[in-house]
Amino acid sequence: MTTAWTAGASGVLRLPSGRLVRGRGLRRPLPDGPAPTFALYLLGHEPPSVAWETRWVRWPDFWLPSDRTAAADALREAWNRAEDERVEIACGGGYGRTGTALACLAVLDGVPGHEAVAYVREHYASRAVETPWQRRFVTRFE
Repeated sequence: MTTAWTAGASGVLRLPSGRLVRGRGLRRPLPDGPAPTFALYLLGHEPPSVAWETRWVRWPDFWLPSDRTAAADALREAWNRAEDERVEIACGGGYGRTGTALACLAVLDGVPGHEAVAYVREHYASRAVETPWQRRFVTRFE
């Protein structure tokens, strides 16, 4: 079993179940502390190579995933792995796509879809989930 992130650390979202997931913007330096064991990168282009296991979802900035079925599968994997691994979700800035993904994880964790964006804005970043279609994606996520 891998040690989870530290609760209260910068960018770390605690889901209602206690799972911890770090959200991050890839344009900023890697935060201090342990590296993730698994990362889900939400970018319009292939992410840079890193030392930990990753999964890439093609997701253009300010939009929605190119393949919503693949995105849902990747989000479920991230949520499952967050039970006992250090999981990171990241996009370029760390707010729109990352916030949308974190809100979907909150839905998987039992937060009603219509409350998930507010949950992530309160517990992760007030700027999370940037567009109306990203909010709609979360409310319809199952």
